[in-house]
Amino acid sequence: MDKQSESVTNKVFISNMVESAIRIGLIVILLMFTYDIIKPFILPVIWGAIIAVALMPICQKLESLYGGKRGLAATTIALLGIALLVTPLVMVSGSIVEGSTHALHVLQEGNIQIPGPKPSVAEWPLVGEKLHEVWSLFATNLEKAIQTFMPQIKTALTSLLGMVGNVLSSLLLSILSLAIAAGFMTYSKSLSSGLTTIAVRIAGDNAQSWASMIAATIKSVLLGVIGVAAIQSLMIGAGFFVFGVPGAGILTLILMILCIAQLPALLVVLPIVGYMYMTQDTTTATLFTVWVVVAALSENIFKPMLMGRGVDIPMPVILLGAIGGMLFYGIVGLFLGAVILAIWYELFVWWLNMEKAHQQEEAAKHESEAVQISK
Repeated sequence: MDKQSESVTNKVFISNMVESAIRIGLIVILLMFTYDIIKPFILPVIWGAIIAVALMPICQKLESLYGGKRGLAATTIALLGIALLVTPLVMVSGSIVEGSTHALHVLQEGNIQIPGPKPSVAEWPLVGEKLHEVWSLFATNLEKAIQTFMPQIKTALTSLLGMVGNVLSSLLLSILSLAIAAGFMTYSKSLSSGLTTIAVRIAGDNAQSWASMIAATIKSVLLGVIGVAAIQSLMIGAGFFVFGVPGAGILTLILMILCIAQLPALLVVLPIVGYMYMTQDTTTATLFTVWVVVAALSENIFKPMLMGRGVDIPMPVILLGAIGGMLFYGIVGLFLGAVILAIWYELFVWWLNMEKAHQQEEAAKHESEAVQISK
């Protein structure tokens, strides 16, 4: 009887195990198909949430001006954002098309004249002699120079076309993200209620404070990283346009991307400074140098002022998270990395405070016991 009962129990266990495995497998398959379906929308939704959090204060102010019509306020912000994105791209595209047309016209006429390098270029450390040799070749025999460096030219053109494609895809992503952000801002109350319920279920009582911290961290990164990059790019780009630097529009765009990626603006500025000294008089080149170098170093003033503003998280934690997230996940990683490190910092502080509270409780307990013994 015992063996028969044990056999029945084993059969039931195996049956339950197989049934559970089938159910889990079906859930995994369902999750895989679901992920494939929503994968194209994950990044725009994340960006939409980030933009919505950053622009929500502006939406609330517009809502009061529009008589409580939040949908109209959110739509206005989205349309203005799209206009701000498209207008500079159209201007830069016009500059690129104009430059390409002019270059093609010059090539067709065969009137290409490249000024030769100054003898002092050969005295530059490390690269001076090679640069002087290549520059002289392009200035004296352009056809031979193009044939010699054709593989490098093809690689550069391919990279340029790839960059243009990335810019266009990023523009489409930004437009879609702004539309999603408008939806988030319009239905922010119901979304906030639902997300708070989910967050409390996952993180417990800390969910409310973490939600506020995440919103403040996003705003801090927006001001400290993208805000500072925009300020630097506008200041340096203005110098490019004022002093007539060729390709000022595309250079400003490249500068903006480098600054957002937390790379030094001097990577773009210093070669342009060298070009100005070789093509302009000393006074003009010196004024340009002072302008752009001061603008390039301005991040050391603006970043401490804006990064970490309104957040209890130290600025180095947010900056490290933004840079690390950028390296692994691209632009959106600026925000994800900062948020993740901020949460870990809060957990670490909570753990330290818990240890301190435990030690204080133990000390109070021992003190109470000592008082009772003395009595």
